[in-house]
Amino acid sequence: MTRTLRWAATVLAGTTLAVAGLAAPAQAATVTTSLRTAVSNLPVATEVRTGYNRDLFPHWVDADGDGCNARNEVLIAEATTAPSVGSGCSLSGGRWYSYYDAAYWTVTSDLDIDHMVPLAEAWDSGARSWTTSRRQSYANDLGDSRPLVAVTDNVNQAKSDQDPATWLPTYEKCRYIGEWVAVKTRWRLSVDTAEKNTLTSYANSCPSVNITVTHAY
Repeated sequence: MTRTLRWAATVLAGTTLAVAGLAAPAQAATVTTSLRTAVSNLPVATEVRTGYNRDLFPHWVDADGDGCNARNEVLIAEATTAPSVGSGCSLSGGRWYSYYDAAYWTVTSDLDIDHMVPLAEAWDSGARSWTTSRRQSYANDLGDSRPLVAVTDNVNQAKSDQDPATWLPTYEKCRYIGEWVAVKTRWRLSVDTAEKNTLTSYANSCPSVNITVTHAY
């Protein structure tokens, strides 16, 4: 299955947590707002890195037990040419597009799966108070097309744990801003002042769009 492009005039609604092997909340709220309103609604708080460890976010799990972990699920979903899926969910023959740098790849080792909002940034912005189970759900979130994205490995490594105040991709910056805001909204994460200012500036200068988000809990 090819993922629908995530940056569009209206972002897809009706995302499901079941894909990630999560139980959907009894009353999971789905909201549609303009990007500008979504940015303005993000709460501002001081970031706290104390106690962060990447291992506190168990990731690349096989939540649905189909033999493919979350990394490979993203690669299968985002392929522009579908790969063959072999034993142990080995992938071959596929082709992928990294929108951060407008590059195409045919070897999976050339790609990282980027957490749109990095794990450390999520910790700083509220995930430090979550249970390990919730952090695992975040780190493997296949219930929305925006939290995880296949991109060129060294570009992802250059991004590291930076937010948009200090790092943006070379291409499709407005798409990136929209996806960042959607993930922060979905997981009810806060932003710091510099981040909020950058998001506000781009929301005011990018094309006016609506984003639709189903809260993850």
